[in-house]
Amino acid sequence: MNVFLVVVAILGVSASGPLMAGASAPALAIAFWRNALGTIAIAPVVAPRARHELATLGRDGWRTTVFAAVMLALHFGTWVSALKMTSVAAATAMVSMQVVFVVLIDRFRGERTPRSVVGGISLAIVGVLVITGVDFSLSARALTGDLLALVGGLTAALYMIAGSQVRERVSTGSYTVACYGICAATLLVACVVAQVELVDFSGRTWLAIVGVTICAQLLGHSVLNHLLAVMSPGLISLLLLLEVPGAAILAGLFLDQTPPAGVYAGLALILAGLVVVVLRRPPSAPALAD
Repeated sequence: MNVFLVVVAILGVSASGPLMAGASAPALAIAFWRNALGTIAIAPVVAPRARHELATLGRDGWRTTVFAAVMLALHFGTWVSALKMTSVAAATAMVSMQVVFVVLIDRFRGERTPRSVVGGISLAIVGVLVITGVDFSLSARALTGDLLALVGGLTAALYMIAGSQVRERVSTGSYTVACYGICAATLLVACVVAQVELVDFSGRTWLAIVGVTICAQLLGHSVLNHLLAVMSPGLISLLLLLEVPGAAILAGLFLDQTPPAGVYAGLALILAGLVVVVLRRPPSAPALAD
């Protein structure tokens, strides 16, 4: 049964990139609706417990929760924008660098980093340089998309680090509904300020937005959160890396995206480096943002 759930979860998160890239809606609108719909779906299930737990957070706890939610909003805003500007394969590989950013932030905070992890980070960075070099030769738009995806990886790392502190005090469900709700509100403000269209979409686009919510938010990361009860965080983090080739394959099948061979070479280097980082770094909670 757990193997079946793993397959469902990986397919769910892998589908998010192609679905968002193929949706004919502004990036900020897609980011808003997937969080808003995710909050609406989760809230009735966790409301009784969340109401009690969140009331005990205190000022510092709420400050950290709001920071995490804003970082999550920036993550979605930059990553979905990247999917509109560069290939799904490149954007997904770049945003997966969040694992590297977590290690670098931990090192900046004084934690020791094993040499093997430094080697893995270096290999992943070489992969990033390969992909950005290839995309630079194609267009400035593709390179900008790569850089936005990297920012998405950094903000996802900050979201994960802040969220891990809050989750020491409240359940995953309570934290998730609070964070997704604040994230959706933040993105709604951004949409209003930027005068982004929020509702006038085709039926196909609405199906893609609902599909992202179901696949990534509910069947993807919610199932992975459930599997944390029976699998180690390190294994979950390793399984999440399958999103990179999974998204590339689905984008090739359904969006007819065939990036240059250099992008796939860079993707392979990033994956190899991230595998080393995940396996060799000290145990920590996996990133379940996308």
